[in-house]
Amino acid sequence: MRVLVVDDEALIRDVVKEYLYQEHYEVEEAANGEEALEKCKRKDFDLIILDIMMPKKDGYETVRELKKMKDIPVLMLSARQEEFDKLIGFDLGIDDYVTKPFSPKELVARVKAITKRQEKNISKLTFGDLVMDDVAHVVTIDQKEVNLTPKEYDLLKYFITNNHIALSREQLLTNVWGYDFYGDDRTVDTHVKTLRQHLGSYGKYIETIRKVGYKFHYDEIKK
Repeated sequence: MRVLVVDDEALIRDVVKEYLYQEHYEVEEAANGEEALEKCKRKDFDLIILDIMMPKKDGYETVRELKKMKDIPVLMLSARQEEFDKLIGFDLGIDDYVTKPFSPKELVARVKAITKRQEKNISKLTFGDLVMDDVAHVVTIDQKEVNLTPKEYDLLKYFITNNHIALSREQLLTNVWGYDFYGDDRTVDTHVKTLRQHLGSYGKYIETIRKVGYKFHYDEIKK
């Protein structure tokens, strides 16, 4: 999951970034609304953590312009605690509102809640000629169905929804297979091998990270 942290205070960005890194999120940062919008034009993000009070373009205006471009979940940060300010944010379409000072652990918990909702709401993921239709539970390449086992499908979905994130075999076993890691990584390796084969030329996007595990890496995935 890729998160953009937008705040004019470098210390706030650093703290949020460090806590998100610990939860294996990919994090980028911007110091103001204009920089954030430029980044959003070039890349896709799964969530934006956005401060209200910033120079050049405040959080409210940034959200207004952002929503015209892309439908990205927004968690708004602010030192303002008045109900009026929160209502403005929610009227603009933000997903959550956290007041400063905040607990970094609580912020991460809210980020997880939003991203989990997004994962559940995924209907289609598209990159190149590959389409994952999560409603029909079907993967196609060039409009031809790819014959995946249920576990290969789940594994591919987990890779795609964690695009650009290095994933250990332990993480994959826990989140895809649903049990703890006990030192036998052959199950993961075998499934990755067959998944690559079934994906043909798209199998190359599942990269092996030496001494770590695997990473799915594709620049633009459309939802």
